[in-house]
Amino acid sequence: MKVAFATQDLERVDAHFGWAKNIAIYDLTPESYSFVESVSFSGDLQEDGNEDKLQPKLEALKDCSILYVAAIGGSGAARVVAQNIHPMKVPQPEKITDLLDKLQVVLRGNPPPWLRKVMSKSGERSFDFEEETENA
Repeated sequence: MKVAFATQDLERVDAHFGWAKNIAIYDLTPESYSFVESVSFSGDLQEDGNEDKLQPKLEALKDCSILYVAAIGGSGAARVVAQNIHPMKVPQPEKITDLLDKLQVVLRGNPPPWLRKVMSKSGERSFDFEEETENA
């Protein structure tokens, strides 16, 4: 699956989605990850209510399943989710490679339902978990 990161320096998730200078995209499997590309954005990226600046970013994410951001506005989040991309906020700047490592651990273990859904859409590992039932 492809995972995107909103970043100013291409090393950390340290950017608000709308203000990000770069989107770094990685291909991730439970066993490995590799850098795919970075898409750079220029112009006035500051908060100004101009929703048009989001469109090039949304296009850059077209094949991604997850987007890591430092922050994202309500309309930006809605537009990301509408493209079937799961936005993830990080509370403070965090290295992209650390986030990839953590995500791999989750993929190799028992991923939460939202991540199993993302993985099934991207053709990744299939799951055969027993449905949780309540004993009466």
